[in-house]
Amino acid sequence: MRIGVGLDGALGLHHDVLRDLAVDARALGFESVWTNAGATGFDAFHVCARWHGVSGLATGISVVPVANWTAPTLAMQAATVSQVTEGTFILGIGSNPLIGPVRATFGIPEVSALAGLREYLVVLRQLLAGERVTFEGRLVNLRGIALAFRPPATPVYVAALGPKTLRLGGELADGVLPNWASPEQMAWCREQIAEGAGKAGRDPASIPVVQYVRVCVDEDVPAARTALARQVVQYALFPAYRAHFERMGFTDALAAVERARAAGADEAKVLADFPDELIRRVGYFGPPAGAAKEFTRLAAGCDTAVVRVITTRPDAEKVRVAMRALTPQAIAAA
Repeated sequence: MRIGVGLDGALGLHHDVLRDLAVDARALGFESVWTNAGATGFDAFHVCARWHGVSGLATGISVVPVANWTAPTLAMQAATVSQVTEGTFILGIGSNPLIGPVRATFGIPEVSALAGLREYLVVLRQLLAGERVTFEGRLVNLRGIALAFRPPATPVYVAALGPKTLRLGGELADGVLPNWASPEQMAWCREQIAEGAGKAGRDPASIPVVQYVRVCVDEDVPAARTALARQVVQYALFPAYRAHFERMGFTDALAAVERARAAGADEAKVLADFPDELIRRVGYFGPPAGAAKEFTRLAAGCDTAVVRVITTRPDAEKVRVAMRALTPQAIAAA
């Protein structure tokens, strides 16, 4: 299993500090550094190019929300970073903007998330392979479009939670990016990927599975628990993730959160009451000692597990504490 590290704007740190952390990641033995992308945050493509430039590490975006970019623009950005990083860049794409509430925010036409993601996946792979593309779809419509240069091989991975999207990844993508999947759920995810791959005549073993594993490493265990619980609850209540978490047994806990909110409970009360057992199903909170052993358990089934760092407050040293506790060497020895 390969080990990467995940850094992003949610850490509340300046670009230059994140750059220095990428350098630290190389010194600590991490093999790649990953970030996420959104419509209004840091430019993840620029960040990846910069991090590679100072560290030499492979970089990846998990994920770019499709439909906030046109397919040619997204391909152009990915191709540029791929060339700048000498073919060590991975583009991950996801369907978040195609979900009802988010789609309305950005004025995106109504189309199923699966269909829209498929269109982008097909067209991006063609453009990045140097093809001239004509395509007619619900979201993507092109007439003889090609990039002005052919980049190095640029893998396109797809974010996937549900069975249909996981099978799509197995059918067409260069890799698959589950998220917030427990070890048991990851085994199920791989079954769906294998089914999609089989229908397309592909070897499932040729399709890498990469996942963020969230960690909040801090001697202040209650604060670490709160920081991780906040992210679990935020994701789990989002429509695109609700069914995913319910498949893992979170149904009653999420219903309790909704009842508590409806009754006027504040965030502190909601997070304090959320079950530890469920939080530990999908992430680690606690001191450095024991973090590597728990990470190994949580990362079961991944080809690449990415240490996605969460901190109790913006502090570069807290990120370094997590990185030092979860080096590839420490994880291998756990």
